[in-house]
Amino acid sequence: MYTLGIIPARYGSSRFPGKPLIDLKGKSMIRRVYEGAEKCTLFNEVVVATDDQRIYDHVTSFGGKVMMTADVHQSGTDRCGEVLGHFPQADLVVNIQGDEPLVDARQLELLIRAFDDNSVQIATLGNPNLTHEDLNNPNRIKLVKNKADNALYFSRSAIPFGAKVPQEEWLSKFPYLRHIGLYAYRSQTLKELIQLAPADLELWESLEQLRWLYNGYAIRVVETEIETPNIDSPEDVETVLRML
Repeated sequence: MYTLGIIPARYGSSRFPGKPLIDLKGKSMIRRVYEGAEKCTLFNEVVVATDDQRIYDHVTSFGGKVMMTADVHQSGTDRCGEVLGHFPQADLVVNIQGDEPLVDARQLELLIRAFDDNSVQIATLGNPNLTHEDLNNPNRIKLVKNKADNALYFSRSAIPFGAKVPQEEWLSKFPYLRHIGLYAYRSQTLKELIQLAPADLELWESLEQLRWLYNGYAIRVVETEIETPNIDSPEDVETVLRML
C-alpha cells in the first residue's frame, strides 16, 4: 500500500493560538511531530498541511515537506482530504495530529497494520493508562468499543458511567480507554468522509469522529500502551517537557 502521512497544522487554535510553533527544548512542536512521523518506515511520504504562511515557512526552513491548503476547513480530516487530491496513488492516509510532539513510530505502525484486515476502513488508537484526572478532564477524550474492537462512542465525559460503583473505584473495576487522536483511512473512505454534513453529536461534543459513527462507518480501535500526551492547552506543555 502507498501510505501517506499528513500532519494538519493550524495557527489559530481557539485554546492555544500558535501552538505548532511553540519551542519544546530547542525544536518547534510541528518539527517534533514531523520528525517523529518520519521515523515510521511504512510511510511513502509525510507532509504538513497548513493554511498559515508562518507554519509553511517554518517547515520549509527545516527541510520538511509542506503544502498550503484552504483556510475554510473545519477539521483536520477535511484538510487531509484536500492534500489527498495531490496524491492519487495513495491507498492509505494517516492523519497525524499536529499537537502530538511525542508521536511514536511504533504507534503509527500499529495503526497502519490494522489495515491488514481488509474490512477495516478507518482506524484509531486507544490507551488503557488513564488517571482519575483524565476521566474528568474534557480535553482527554474517552472511548468505548465493542467485542469486534470497533468504537461504540467517543466522549469528553467519563464513559462508561459506573452507576453502582464509587468513582474512585472506576479505574480498578473497568478497562477505560483514552483516545489517542491519530486516524488512518483508506483513501476512498476519506473521500466519502469529507462529503458528510456535520452531525448534532459531533457539534455537541466537538469531536469530528462522531460524524463518522453517526453515518454508520466503523472505526477500528487498536490498543497501545505507548504514552504520548498531546498539547491541547498551555497547561499541557510542562507535562510534555518532562517527557522529552
